[in-house]
Amino acid sequence: MIPFFREAKIAAYLIRQRIAGRQRYPLVLMLEPLFRCNLACGGCGKIDYPDPILNMRLSVQECLDAADECGAPMVAIPGGEPLLHREIGAIVEGLVARKKFVSLCTNALLLEKKLHLFKPSPYLFFSVHLDGLRDIHDHAVSQPGVFDIAVRAIKKAKAAGFAVNVNATIFDGHSAENIAAFLDLATELGVGVSLSPGYAYERAPDQQHFLARQKTKSLFRDVLARGKGKGWRLMHSALFLDFLAGNREFHCTPWGMPTRNIFGWQRPCYLLGEGYAPSFKELMETTDWDKYGTGRYEKCANCMAHCGYEPTAADVSIRQPLAAIMTAIRGVRTSGPMAPEIPLAAQRPAEYVFSRHVEEMQARIHQNAEAKARRASTPVA
Repeated sequence: MIPFFREAKIAAYLIRQRIAGRQRYPLVLMLEPLFRCNLACGGCGKIDYPDPILNMRLSVQECLDAADECGAPMVAIPGGEPLLHREIGAIVEGLVARKKFVSLCTNALLLEKKLHLFKPSPYLFFSVHLDGLRDIHDHAVSQPGVFDIAVRAIKKAKAAGFAVNVNATIFDGHSAENIAAFLDLATELGVGVSLSPGYAYERAPDQQHFLARQKTKSLFRDVLARGKGKGWRLMHSALFLDFLAGNREFHCTPWGMPTRNIFGWQRPCYLLGEGYAPSFKELMETTDWDKYGTGRYEKCANCMAHCGYEPTAADVSIRQPLAAIMTAIRGVRTSGPMAPEIPLAAQRPAEYVFSRHVEEMQARIHQNAEAKARRASTPVA
């Protein structure tokens, strides 16, 4: 369950967008101040960059400007590993001062060491990455001992007065029984959980364990059926969970969670980097949104990730409040027929543009370095 204070403020924001007649608007800013990480997870497609790019950082001012420019009520700070950013404390402080709800995503390897950089606030919570119980998580991150460090950091942060959730990426091969046991553990720790099926990043080293849509729906039905009466704190809207269980067929709203990173404003979404805009306004006005989504684009065929579909669920909740209320009261249906699947016959083939963007960015880095060297060598009059 999402805390009422945050839920009420976000609902008020959604209602304002509805009254204003806006069809496309941001809900959560995905702010990536860096790509570098201190882990190398097999399912991650965010860290496969050469060192000159991994060494780049958004400045504090760039981060705050992005939040102002976007206007979303919530800011998620993923990465990379945000705690590697030397000014992450100042970034979070500036966002909280703007009364943005801040979800600082971290693998928690540095959380205990960096906890002093932050102050408890109703606008800040840590979202600790855990993909399951000890063996599953440590295998997912390709490093033993990470699970225990993360659990210890969660307890330390909670004891210091911080709100803490965990976010879990679910891959093929995760059994419903193990996921349910993980959710039981999270309940014992007193933390909420965000669950999302893993997205098949084209650059992820492990391409064998991403869930197809039908498997996702069947798995989440099984998991949610095991949770009835257990009091799990799932940090999702009832309609999004209903979608994961195959009871609704949503189309994604990629503009709902726009991404700002070192390349610029990423088109079309957090998961796909297929172009970049210099401003949020240009992102919203010039992106051909109709080119993307399940049934339209091959790379989107199996995606059911929260960054595309939670904004859809939020919008439907405002347009169909009775449906949202009844789903929340009755709970997610875990048996019976599923909603019709979106046909894929007309989807356009995948385009592979990663290398081009990397080459363009490296050329910019080289040009900037040369310009800096020229300025340094020019005698002062």
